[in-house]
Amino acid sequence: MPMNHSSGILLKGLLALCLLTPMGLRAQETDWTTPYERSGGTETPRYEATMEYCRRLADHSPWIQFSWFGTSPQGRGLPLLIADREGAFRPGQGTRKKAVVMVQACIHPGESEGKDAGLMLLRDIAITRKLEHLLDNVTLVFIPIFNVDGHERWGPHNRINQNGPEEMGWRTTSSNLNLNRDYLKADAPEMQAWLRLFNTWMPDLFIDCHTSDGADYQYTMTYAMETFGNMDPGLTQWQKERFLPYLQQSMDSIGSPIQLYVSFRQWFNPLSGMRHGASPPMLSQGYTAQRNRPGLLLETHMLKPYKPRVEATYEMIRFSLEQVNLDHQRLLDLVAAADSLTASPAFRQQELAVDWGIDYSDSTWIDFLGVGWEAIPSDLTGGTWFKYNQGPKNLKMKLFRTPRVNASVRLPEAYIIPVEWTEVIGRLALHRVDMFPLSEARSISVETYRFRDYSWERTPYEGRFRMSLQADPFMDTLSFPAGSVVVPMDQASARIIAWALEPVADGSFVKWGFFNAIFEQKEYGETYVMEKKAREMIARDPSLRTAFEKAREENPNMAGNQFLQLNWFYSKTEYWDVKKDVYPVGRILDQEMVRKLIAEKEE
Repeated sequence: MPMNHSSGILLKGLLALCLLTPMGLRAQETDWTTPYERSGGTETPRYEATMEYCRRLADHSPWIQFSWFGTSPQGRGLPLLIADREGAFRPGQGTRKKAVVMVQACIHPGESEGKDAGLMLLRDIAITRKLEHLLDNVTLVFIPIFNVDGHERWGPHNRINQNGPEEMGWRTTSSNLNLNRDYLKADAPEMQAWLRLFNTWMPDLFIDCHTSDGADYQYTMTYAMETFGNMDPGLTQWQKERFLPYLQQSMDSIGSPIQLYVSFRQWFNPLSGMRHGASPPMLSQGYTAQRNRPGLLLETHMLKPYKPRVEATYEMIRFSLEQVNLDHQRLLDLVAAADSLTASPAFRQQELAVDWGIDYSDSTWIDFLGVGWEAIPSDLTGGTWFKYNQGPKNLKMKLFRTPRVNASVRLPEAYIIPVEWTEVIGRLALHRVDMFPLSEARSISVETYRFRDYSWERTPYEGRFRMSLQADPFMDTLSFPAGSVVVPMDQASARIIAWALEPVADGSFVKWGFFNAIFEQKEYGETYVMEKKAREMIARDPSLRTAFEKAREENPNMAGNQFLQLNWFYSKTEYWDVKKDVYPVGRILDQEMVRKLIAEKEE
């Protein structure tokens, strides 16, 4: 029957009404193309567009929760997506134990592949459900943008070495801190929030997404894991024998071979060979290793177009989730065993390496999918210009990866930190370190260190002046005021405690400058006093003159400097500050003393 004008208006009204109904709204939500995909793989979305897509995912899937785990210095929320088939969005929820995998993107916002890959993967898991099996035995915790303030320092000129996306964020935070140097010292508010999140979930596997600079080669994806003996042996074996082979085979099967993170022994010089070594806990995977959690560092190749970099990141995360789903119970058991071993007396009976290097006297040859180059003397700088201009070339590359221990320590039964060192105590609390205060002042026999040959770097690094030093141990009975904190070492955090509190550790709190004040001389002897005093001291002990002459010979700065020479004599008097250059943190070696302090705490 022909439609008259009135019925046509009515039909249009009904159609409009349908669009406003829940069914109509659902019809509008059938397009789950991400902002990255809509650009054809050349763009990455800004913060607000990313948050909007995160909200859509959570609004349309009972498997996803969107929330915030902190706030940046500029007031932006730190976003968090949690995916779980049972809607178990808090640790311990759910009907059975699943492995927790935490994936982190945009710690360096110019390296945004993880954000775009993660959003697509969550869609394919929870919306289209093409990959819903990835949540069979896994809870996925995803940080789409960690460095949110750096992300919004937006522009096309933030990564000179990188081939896309068209615009991107900046490497550091709004305070100009590199978050991937901050895991142990935890200066940045963003990192402090991350540590609270990490300690809440204690993920069984951690994945950190990056983009690599430094050379040209055929690989789209490179990676790193801590398999050098710097973490629990059982977890190390699992990474080497089960997890990494699965990733290698899976990526090979899709025609995207992977390689170890490419870092040359001599910066930018492929002729020098590759080096691959243990990471300190200022870096992401180095930190998680000391928390008994495997960490996978993903590094896409900056010269590849953005789209294949995102795709490679997507596949590496997908295959990682597949392997953990298949092997989740073994991983859970190994993590639990590692935590138990770290807290055991046996762990404290062995040396713990706290500074690692590479033995360059040992190397091996590996097959490397490289790019041919020519080394040209630069007529501009006089240096060597490596021009990668000869196309793909399969090479034999020398690899240096034999680990070397630079420093190790025998762990105490406990550390004790004087109450006044509040910043240090607060940082340990961020790492979920178990500790308790003394209820009253105590004199305790401890081992500590006297420092010598110390110096500071001339320029700041991550907001601090790092230092080098030598530490000589000695025993003493020291007085600790009420409120001083005892840190027992029979806990799963023992590794990270040692890296923080042992001065010789790579990136210890001492080397980051948390204790700089102990190196300052606060009282002095005036020259008119010490000229007389020095002569009296020599008269009483003539050997002092010989020692003085030797000190002046060994320290050229003393020659011609009256104050420094007389200060040497002052340091030999009973007026000298006995706390100068002495580490205020004590190492309690007596197990019975620790038990006694714990018993007093519990009374």
